[in-house]
Amino acid sequence: MDIVNIHEAKTHLSRLLARAAQGETVVIAKAGHPIAKLTPMDAPASGQSQRLGFLKGAFEIPEDFDTMGGDTVADEFEGEPTT
Repeated sequence: MDIVNIHEAKTHLSRLLARAAQGETVVIAKAGHPIAKLTPMDAPASGQSQRLGFLKGAFEIPEDFDTMGGDTVADEFEGEPTT
């Protein structure tokens, strides 16, 4: 998160808006004291994070997920000890 002063924000507003559109947050300060925050429209509210569903569609859980590797696990618990 970058902090820019008011003069720089006025001079480079289009650049700052482009950065916000890319997901960045920019703080605008007056005399070094933050007074405003430029964030993308779809950004979560302050103090909140968007965690649920962030990997939706990224992978698929196999139908046999509950039984995958069951034989291996059973062998480890019930099989012959290895030396």
